[in-house]
Amino acid sequence: MNVLAAAGDTRMLWYATRGTGIVALVLLTAVVALGIAGSQRLRSERWPRFLVVGLHRNLTLLTLAFLAVHIGTAVLDGYAPIRLLDAVVPFLSAYRPVWLGLGAVAFDLLLALTVTSLLRARIGYRSWRALHWLAYVSWPVALVHALGTGSDARVSWLQGLAIVSTLCVAAAVLVRVRAATGAGATRLAAASLVVLVPLGTLVWYRTGPGSAGWAARAGTPTSLLAPAAAAAKVSTAQPVVATLPSPPFTAQLSGSLSQAQQTDAQLVLLNIRGQTTGGARGVLWVRLQGAPTADGGVQMTASGASYGPPSSPNEYVGKIVQLNGTQMVLELNDSAGTTIDLTVDLQIDSATRQVSGTVSASGVS
Repeated sequence: MNVLAAAGDTRMLWYATRGTGIVALVLLTAVVALGIAGSQRLRSERWPRFLVVGLHRNLTLLTLAFLAVHIGTAVLDGYAPIRLLDAVVPFLSAYRPVWLGLGAVAFDLLLALTVTSLLRARIGYRSWRALHWLAYVSWPVALVHALGTGSDARVSWLQGLAIVSTLCVAAAVLVRVRAATGAGATRLAAASLVVLVPLGTLVWYRTGPGSAGWAARAGTPTSLLAPAAAAAKVSTAQPVVATLPSPPFTAQLSGSLSQAQQTDAQLVLLNIRGQTTGGARGVLWVRLQGAPTADGGVQMTASGASYGPPSSPNEYVGKIVQLNGTQMVLELNDSAGTTIDLTVDLQIDSATRQVSGTVSASGVS
């Protein structure tokens, strides 16, 4: 039974979206820091002020370029229902609307900042300077977006990057506050915000993106989540295994396939649930959404997957990154950021909808 049709390799889009988003955040951090440096007229014989201004301008344009690629690959990836409109109009997305909407806000602010800078001679210095403060707003909004909607929010290297970026911006703002000539109360309030805002962000992170179950609470569509009911249906007859064996390993798969017709956009939803034995005792769940093709297959538009031991069937969560007929490659991550690739070779009985085959695991990082 040819249920699955080739959908191409989406791995490059997946990594491009993640990578360009992180690079854009780093560049935006540098833009804010250099903007403060330029405002303080920091210069030397080897580093005149016009170099600071030029570098600041070029980094801003480079940030926009990376954001354009970040948005484009997220839309083309198809894993999450993200439209191009969602990148510029906040809070309309069906996927994590608040946190994706904050990304749209940050992009709109940075775009407005760039456009007004190009029109500085026409709008006047005072108006331009007032709008230029948008840079200070776009950075924290972008950081919250990265933590709230990114797939690496619980990975240690992103946590470290967020801390370093926050320290850099906080230090730059404190330099600006120290050099300011305004009232003492205003300067004290600004300095207090530099301390309180990061602390508030840390508390939010610990109770939000840094905690279990964030994907569902953040607004991820249920079609992309492994339902909790899958864990309750796991047979208790097999012995409980705390963890999966270390890759590489190959196990035998047995399970079932179900198919449902979705009313929107003439899409079908395929669910594969099964258990692996032999090389590893585990529970596998794969959900694939797509449009039916003429040859009886499905052209994938979104997917979700999970795999783990019977005692923790959602230990690894991710999606399909390669699909070719009845063979698929899953990229899955655990809460510590460890990644495994699962190659699933399926055999489907068209009469009974029973599924068999093999699951081969390889470690990535």
